[in-house]
Parts: sequence; C-alpha cells; structure tokens
Amino acid sequence: MNVSAWSIKNPIPAVMLFVLLTFAGLLSFKAMKVQNFPDIDLPTVTVSASLPGAAPAQLETEVARKLENSIATVQGLKHLYTKVQDGGVSVTAEFRLEKPVQEAMDDVRAAVARVRAELPGDVRDPVVTKMDLAGQPVLAFTIRSARMDDEALSWFVDNDVSRKLLAVRGVGAVNRVGGVSREVRVALDPSRLQALGATAADISRQLRQVQTESAGGRADLGGSEQPMRTLANVKSAEELGRLELALGDGRRIRLNDVATVSDTTAEPRAAALLDGKPVVGFEVARSRGESEVAVGAAVQTALAELKLQHPDVELTEAFNFVQPVQEEYDGSMFLLYEGGLLAVLVVWLFLRDWRATFVSAVALPLSVIPAFIGMQLLGFSINVVTLLALSLVIGILVDDAIVEVENIVRHLRMGKTPYQAAMEAADEIGLAVIATTFTLIAVFLPTAFMSGVAGKFFKQFGWTASLAVFASLVVARALTPMMAAYILKPIVGDHAEPRWMKLYMRAATWCMKHRVTTMIAATVFFFGSVMLIPLLPTGFIPPDDNSQTQVYLELPPGATLTQTSASAEQARLLISKVAHVKSVYTTIGGGTAGSDPFAPQGAAETRKATLTVLLDERSERPRKQGIENKMRAALEALPGVRSKVGLGGSGEAYILVLTAEDANALQTAALAVEKTCAPSPAWAISRPAPAWCGPKLPCAPTSPALPIWA
Repeated sequence: MNVSAWSIKNPIPAVMLFVLLTFAGLLSFKAMKVQNFPDIDLPTVTVSASLPGAAPAQLETEVARKLENSIATVQGLKHLYTKVQDGGVSVTAEFRLEKPVQEAMDDVRAAVARVRAELPGDVRDPVVTKMDLAGQPVLAFTIRSARMDDEALSWFVDNDVSRKLLAVRGVGAVNRVGGVSREVRVALDPSRLQALGATAADISRQLRQVQTESAGGRADLGGSEQPMRTLANVKSAEELGRLELALGDGRRIRLNDVATVSDTTAEPRAAALLDGKPVVGFEVARSRGESEVAVGAAVQTALAELKLQHPDVELTEAFNFVQPVQEEYDGSMFLLYEGGLLAVLVVWLFLRDWRATFVSAVALPLSVIPAFIGMQLLGFSINVVTLLALSLVIGILVDDAIVEVENIVRHLRMGKTPYQAAMEAADEIGLAVIATTFTLIAVFLPTAFMSGVAGKFFKQFGWTASLAVFASLVVARALTPMMAAYILKPIVGDHAEPRWMKLYMRAATWCMKHRVTTMIAATVFFFGSVMLIPLLPTGFIPPDDNSQTQVYLELPPGATLTQTSASAEQARLLISKVAHVKSVYTTIGGGTAGSDPFAPQGAAETRKATLTVLLDERSERPRKQGIENKMRAALEALPGVRSKVGLGGSGEAYILVLTAEDANALQTAALAVEKTCAPSPAWAISRPAPAWCGPKLPCAPTSPALPIWA
C-alpha cells in the first residue's frame, strides 16, 4: 500500500492521526519524571552484621569469613568485598550485570540464612540490602528556634518535620543530622553492688522487663469481648529509680540504692555545622523512580506550610542538588528549541519558500512529541541521556521531510499541479526515504544493547533516538506529501537560484573535474582528523560545573567525634580561604558522610565527615574543577586525614589494590609502592602512609592520581 498516496487522497484521517499522536505525546511528556540521570539497577548486594564492642580480628574469623564462604557459592558472583571495623562487618557481593537484582537479593539472603546459626549468638540479625543509587540526599536544611533547645529541636525534626515531609509524594527518607537524643541513663555504683552481693547482669536482666507492653489475650466483660494487655512501664526517671529489684538472696532494693538514674541526652554520635556553627539539620532523599525537580518543589511547599504553623522556626538551606537538575533540564530544553529553530532557518535558506519551509518544519515537533509515547511505555524519564538523544537527532528529523519537499518542488518546476507533483514525487522518492531512516535507526538502536554499566545508561539513549527518527519517517511518508499537495502553489516561470547555490554548484563541478585532487584532500582530511583523537580528553561523562561540590574526610579508626569535628573545622577554615567559596555545610558521622554503600548498616562512623561547599554563581567564577584543585592543595596542610574532593570522587585515573595475609608485609609493600610512585608529579602521593594501616583497611592516602588500597 502506498501510504503517501492514501494520505493525499484522504487528508482528514491523516491529520486526525497526528492530532491524536501529538495529544498523546504531550500527555506522556507531562507524565514523565524529570531526573538528572536515569535510575539504573546494579546487581550489587550488601550484607551488614553488627556486634557492638567486638574487635576486627574476632569479627573476621567468626563472622566475615563464614558469610564470605556461604555467599561465594551463589551463581553469577563477580566480586566479593569485605570491610571489617570495630563492631561491624560489611560484605558486598557484586554480580554480573546479566543477573536480575531481585534474584541476587534472594540468593544472598538465602546464603546468609544458611550460616546464621553458625554466627555468634550476640550478633544482630544481618541486614541484606541492594545498592540504591537513587537514595542519596537531594536537599538539606538546618533548623533553629529561639523557643527550643537542641533536644526539643531534635524531637521536632524527628516527629513533626519527618511526618510532614514523608507525607509528600516522592520523598523516600528524612534523616536528622546533628542534634541530640533523649536518654534515661542508669549509672551503677560498683561498690554498692559488691556490698549487696549483686552484679550488673542481675540489674540488667530485671530492667529488660521494664517498658514492655504485650498482648494478654481476651476476656468477656459486660456481655462483650474485650482485648487485654500486659503493661509494665514507667513514666519518668524518678519512677524508674523507685523501681524495686529482687536480689538472689531474697532481699529487695530500689534501683536508686545502687545506681544514679538521670533523664539526660545520649552521647552524640553525629554532628552538623553550618559555617563552623553547630546546628540541627535534616536531609531529604527521593524515592526511586521519582523526579528530583517534583520532589524538591513539593518539599519546599511543605516546609513553607510548616513555617506558617510554627513561626518561631527558622529554616536555612544547607545544600540543594535539585537546582542543578532543574538548570540542566531548562538548558537542554532551550538548546532543543534553539536547534529546531536553526534547522528551520537552514531549510528556509535553501528552499526560499515559506510554504515549503512550513511543510518541512512541521516534521520537527510531530517527530519529537510522538516519541514521548514510546519513551513513557518503556519506563524512561526526562534526563540527561534522553535529552542528549533528542538534541542530537533534532537536526536530522527534518531530513526525510526535506527530501520529500525538494522532490515535490522539482516536479512543480516541471509545470505540474501541487496535487500531481506530490503524488508522483512521493512515490518516486519513497524507497530512498525509508532506506535513509532505517540506516539511522541501525546506527542508534545498537547503543541500547551495549554491555556494561555504560549500557545501562545508553539503553534510553538508543531507544529515544530511534523512536524519534522512526516518527520522522511516519511524518515524511504520511503527512508531508499531503500538506504539500494542499499548501504548495504551482511554480510559474523560471526560478532563479540563490547566489550561494551557484557558488556551491561551481565548487561541486570543480571537484568532479579534479577527482584525484579531491580524493587526496579528502584522505588527508580524514587521517588528520583521526590523528587528533588522542588529543581529546576521554571519559564517560564530562565534569559538571555546578555551584556545589563536596569534600570527604576520613580519620584513622578509633577517632572520636571531637577529633573529627576539630579536623573538619580545620578543613573548613582551609577551604574558606579559597576564592569563590560562599559557605560550608559539615556533617559528621551521618548524613551524606554515611552514604558509603560499603559501610555497615547502623554503624555511625564518627571518623568520617562530609563538607558540602557552596560556590559563587557560574557567571562569577572560573570552572569548578580549578577551584577543586585549589581545595586539594589547601587540604595537603591537614595532617593525619585522608581527603577526597568532588561529587564524583577525587578524579582517580588508576586504583592500585594490594592484598596479603600478613599486615606488616602489606604495609611495607604499600610504602615501597608509594616511594616508587613519588618522583612523578602525576603519580605523587603527598602524605606518608598513616600508622593505622591494617588488613582490609586503606593503607595509603588517596591522591588525585593514584589511590593505593591494601
């Protein structure tokens, strides 16, 4: 069936078809989420087990090795990483990309269940989680109030703010950073316990029965059935101190006879600071599959309502990773519109007929908009990858329509009517248009089936480009000939060609007459272009130039919160001296600093800190990479701390991993490698290896070029 001829003879169905496609495409575009990068699933599963107070050597033999031996039998396993620290073990299983994530989760969970009985009885139940790349915080705020202290503010965040924000669609988590938690502390007096012949275990065993509430069955009361509960709780620290305890010899004492009971706050394990001042902060993370832009707008609206309900509360934005996503989206859409207008302008310069230009230009929106239908059906989102695909093909979406229109115009110059010219020209050029379109699809679509992590991203790229190109074929074969038949006018008399077209024809004629010279010039140009490829920078994604960056600090194991706070403050002072730094938001032991996917769950590491640095606006500063290099140079003066600068890591070009059974031999080898690499500036390591190197711990500081892990 000749689609073009049918469309010309039946214009109304053709017009209605594209009206419906356009309407459905607009609805699909509105329903799609705006994200920075597409959500991808990586078959990486982490098993975290905690045993508070246990040493790393004990955890390695009694917990880590048993988990490793069981997980190693799972099919499709690629790598197995284990991290052991005081009180916690984290085993990360990386599977081949072909393995489904849910199947990997189930296999690892079954492997852990097989050895659960062999683990020490005091080990908490291991937690099995998958790597969630979408769970990183996108917004952070600090909160203060003249009417509330830190304890009240912390409870306000945990209770009021969390409930308000978790009710917002798309919010996945609200985490408090800094502040304090209420704690009822029971400090036993060893001398009194010894005098009474009691032990701490006796007191602890009886205290476990306090603050419990359990079901007690049911009873018939007043002709109706009523549930019963067993209540055993106290309402205050004073009431807990008056609690009677039974000793082994039958005597009974009160708790405050052998202990001091106080209603106080727990020892802080995390802290937040804004420009060096302690604050109570909270971070907001989105749910998987949701839009950062939509979540950010909804969170801002919810917080505005919360401030109206609590006028004394003052909220300050600490960092905002939603704004760069919005800026990239707006910039990409602007470039998309700009590219479309430039394509139409070029068409007009060639055709010099506004009717023919209009017929060709209609192919642009009618090719892009219907492509959103397929993108939504495939579960894609509006992100950097899909917008890149549309920006790349925007110029070639009019190719098929231009070929159709140009051939129709050629027939018009023969004296034919627009109807007759459209019928004959469309039939004449149809096979060439179809061949051209499927050639482009054959170029773009294979990128959707790439392997590796890059293939996870380029799946949306290949399909988006192919859908748009195929839509342009449908427009060129069904709509363009029909519009030309009813919009174009007959051409009467000679049609003068533009002056630049005559110049082009002269150049083409010269090339045809001097074929050898033309081939030699083309060959030189080709090989010259290939030789320039090594001079271009390489990488998966070019570095961004957003106005926010992060500095990661890591102290030796065993560092306290006070020590980490002091080092973080020194780092903040050093960073603040760098030009174009506006503010620094610091989190210690939690928040963004605890986002390491390899960290044991529930183990707040007080030795780690994250400094989120807000820079001047892009128009008021040089590129962010230059500022980050100055930060790295400034942090070299910070002793005993490993640091990384940058949202995407520290820009490592190569990572060297050393392994050994002997910790002393491992440290010696790491020092030898460091000395070997030191002479070259590109591989230099600025600080000596710290004394806290050991098995399964980093054994040399991370440098911008060569991190060494042992």
